Amino acid sequence: MTPTITTPATLATVVASPPSGRPKAVLFDHHEYANSVILRGGDVPWDNATAYSAFFAQAQGLLRPDVALLDLKRLYDHLTAGNTRLETAMGGKSRTGYALRTLLADDDTNKAVLEFATVFAQTARQPVVLRIPSPMEWLIATHRLGGAANLSDLDADDAENASMYVSDWLRAFAALPVGGLLLDDRSDQDRPRVPVGLEAYTPIANVTNNYRWTLGQLDDAQVRLHADTAVGGYIPASFWLDSKVELPSADFYLAEIPSAARPEDVLVRLEALT
Repeated sequence: MTPTITTPATLATVVASPPSGRPKAVLFDHHEYANSVILRGGDVPWDNATAYSAFFAQAQGLLRPDVALLDLKRLYDHLTAGNTRLETAMGGKSRTGYALRTLLADDDTNKAVLEFATVFAQTARQPVVLRIPSPMEWLIATHRLGGAANLSDLDADDAENASMYVSDWLRAFAALPVGGLLLDDRSDQDRPRVPVGLEAYTPIANVTNNYRWTLGQLDDAQVRLHADTAVGGYIPASFWLDSKVELPSADFYLAEIPSAARPEDVLVRLEALT
């Protein structure tokens, strides 16, 4: 008898029919809030995937989101902080994209990231969506390590080249039950912005199409999904602090709950999403 293969729900199907039963799907970035409420401001257990997954599941249970959103940038920030070996290697050449390519090809870091993501994906109770910096944002963040302080020369061609490095790196996650990939292209006040549209990242779109993942991109105004008309909106931080703040018009939502939000207020505001 041929075994039945279960295909994980994609972000697109979640948006079309939210598992939570809400009229519109909600993706929660509850990192800061959960750190404050559950960990009481303590250290996030990035070095123990099982402990992190348990911490994450507690927050998911409180908020009932429609997906499990894993932000790999935060994991990378933890793994690379103070890693002089890796920084030296990334700064070995000044060629545009060299630092990013070196980061994404680092065996030790890749092993740690894949092991972490595997435990997370296998224990998540909701469809898993990965979030990473957009190739341009990742390129900008690593570009300085090659001695290049001027970012004004970077353009869409550099972003497309960077997306080839990212698409190769994504192949390591092929066996995981992932339903979506979000590229975070929102501006960072600490550095110049080089806006690049989702259509520039064809190499990544090819990979996500092959894996049947929904591809999307976060910009400052909205969340766009590749080859889908649904548009996501951001629930403002003030929504969790003031009952008079209304939801923006959107087909689905991404919510980042501030650490200052009171649990009793959050529970009340969650009712406004139903």
